[in-house]
Amino acid sequence: MEQPEITTLIEKVDRLIDLCDQLQLQNRQLLAQERNWREERLQLIEKNDLARQKVEAMILRLKSLEHDS
Repeated sequence: MEQPEITTLIEKVDRLIDLCDQLQLQNRQLLAQERNWREERLQLIEKNDLARQKVEAMILRLKSLEHDS
């Protein structure tokens, strides 16, 4: 192999290594973002359930007041 070919190959390998490093970083960031979204989703589901329970309790109280009248 000639020297220019070796140099070109080394440069390409270096670029591939850099690209792999960038992709690994991006992947870690995306996984962290996904974890955060999943946690936020669970919190929103819990809040939604709590709100639903409160509304159902209010409806039951209103119905009992209606029957008492």
